[in-house]
Amino acid sequence: MRGVFVDANGSLADIFERQKVAGDPQVTINRNADITSDQMPALLDGAEIVIIDHTPLPTEVARRCSGLKHVVFLGTGARSYMNPEELAGLGVSVHLIKGYGDTAVAECAVALMWEASRGIAKMDREMRAGRWLREDGMQLTGKTLGLIGFGGIAAEVARIAGGSGMRVIAWNRTPKNFPGVEFTGIDALLAQSHVISLHLLLNDDTRGFLTRERIAAMRPGVLFVNTARAALVDEAAMIEALKSGHIRHAGLDVFNVEPLPADHPLTKLPNVTLSAHSAFRTPEANENLISAAWAHCRRIAKD
Repeated sequence: MRGVFVDANGSLADIFERQKVAGDPQVTINRNADITSDQMPALLDGAEIVIIDHTPLPTEVARRCSGLKHVVFLGTGARSYMNPEELAGLGVSVHLIKGYGDTAVAECAVALMWEASRGIAKMDREMRAGRWLREDGMQLTGKTLGLIGFGGIAAEVARIAGGSGMRVIAWNRTPKNFPGVEFTGIDALLAQSHVISLHLLLNDDTRGFLTRERIAAMRPGVLFVNTARAALVDEAAMIEALKSGHIRHAGLDVFNVEPLPADHPLTKLPNVTLSAHSAFRTPEANENLISAAWAHCRRIAKD
């Protein structure tokens, strides 16, 4: 059985090569991370396994990938790049990787939360432009953090935030228990939280979860952090809330269009901190990610 890692950046390619052991299936690494979907059939050249980091795989392209049986997607958000149900109809299974970067993403979410509370990035930009900007920040000790969705990442955020003296509440679609976290209804969470951090998986049920009405129901002056998926939020309503100050500051690592265009409305707002979908990118998380990818490939080759 043969595979192709179609869009490996330099660091992921190096780790993938280093983790290969004797007896592993043959996997070709394409080190051009900027391929297009239309290049995929030629790159695969009949391979049964494709490893994908960030390149979309439309169903019509998958139809042209003769021999393709398995997609190993490097993460959990495959739905942002492909339609797993349609691929299953073609006989192609999609394999996800969970938990590899829970701590990395949680630390980024907390970093965005603290930045949003103090405006450090804004002061840095102004100082470099010759302006001495001093504004009052928000002290987070004693404040309430609301977590929407509670999986491995949110659990890590809760651990870190609880240790810094914050009250942590959470809403999840299924019942959960976690030390130091109070689970509540979504309406109570929106009303009580000084900070809201979004941690839902994106699917048909959660797309657009933070509607205009739910954003309006947030506590005035709330800080909002999204390291999950942009499509979970009504972007236009969020931008309006940022302009009005209803959302005091947003820390965003994910966007509907990536890379984010330079003229996007979010780039014009002073009360937004932008991160280039990099919450999960640490050396430790990358090692975990590639180890899990190889585990998928080895299991598939044995089946």
